[in-house]
Amino acid sequence: MNMRIAALDFLGVAVTPKTNWCFILLRTEGGLTGLGECTLSGQEALLAAEAARLAAEVVGQDALARNRLARLLPHAPGGLVTHTVLSGFEQGLWDVAAQAAGAPLHALLGGALRGRIPLYANINRGVAPRTPEGFAAAARRAVAAGFGAVKLAPFDPIIWEDHEGWRAGYAQGLARVAAVRDAIGPKVALMVDAHWRFSPGAAAALIRDVAGLDLFWLECPVAEANHAEIRRLRSMANERGMRLAGAETLSGLAAYRPLVEGGLYDVLMPDMKHCGGHEEMRRIAALALTAGVEIAPHNPTGPVCHAHSLHACATLPNLLPLEVQFGETERFFSLCEGASLHFDAGAADVPVLPGLGVVLDEEGARATPWQAQRVPWLDPRLG
Repeated sequence: MNMRIAALDFLGVAVTPKTNWCFILLRTEGGLTGLGECTLSGQEALLAAEAARLAAEVVGQDALARNRLARLLPHAPGGLVTHTVLSGFEQGLWDVAAQAAGAPLHALLGGALRGRIPLYANINRGVAPRTPEGFAAAARRAVAAGFGAVKLAPFDPIIWEDHEGWRAGYAQGLARVAAVRDAIGPKVALMVDAHWRFSPGAAAALIRDVAGLDLFWLECPVAEANHAEIRRLRSMANERGMRLAGAETLSGLAAYRPLVEGGLYDVLMPDMKHCGGHEEMRRIAALALTAGVEIAPHNPTGPVCHAHSLHACATLPNLLPLEVQFGETERFFSLCEGASLHFDAGAADVPVLPGLGVVLDEEGARATPWQAQRVPWLDPRLG
């Protein structure tokens, strides 16, 4: 079979008024199409430009030459945009390689350790209204759907620099967490994502304030570069029975090495779309394993990233539940054909069809092209 790359296409899709999903389609001269996801909210135009730049380099190359074509450069001039497109490209290379081999992708990664992947429900985008009662209702829906773990981001949009309104916003956030814990009961695991919104001092207060709510983990309380304070916050969290989790937007093993060696997190959250793809995720997980650090891949976006994450999670020994976005849009289940991506009793089956196991409905995807987002996802003050 001719495995030379014939085309590398970018496809951005609007799936809700607030959400675009972005994909890489790698086409070979032999007729195979490999899928990758490169969603990065608010950066769609840059993703498209980077995909075009990469296409000019790789068209005509052997799609099986993955180690040469998809090597991540930690200090790439394009930063996270470059790393995200490269991650999507790397995913597509694995997909076509597995299709050519007639085997599911996880078989090429060394074989599955498990056939079903435990999931947790990120309820954040399925909440309306964003009151304590609204969060509680969304959490109850997740538990009714079979999930044994729920995550919320209760403190958006406050930021520690905003002294005016901080106290009221913080109290509202705590009320949301308490309402969700009350709604789901004591046996369902509860995670809180702080989205880097806290100063170190405010994060320390947060850990003390939520100690009685039995959090499974607290996620991203402060800026990722603040290593000394993250280490201190981890110690505080552990003393109160909760894990500290983070590092969802980093790329490559080199970025994760100081986090593992420095003992910063109990749980690392590499994202298939940003970390460099399968190869880098496996390296990150292997390094984490040597230090007893658990892996819970970040996965709140589209179905292609989800399918790739299922294959990756099947092979990782130090795995915690995989994130899924719960209640955002039914297009998560309808945009791809092939293996079922539906959740069942808080878990998902690992696809067993050749390759990734799913095929994008390109016609349906192109019917709703990506739309510019008026409100940026990341406030520049979060860094």
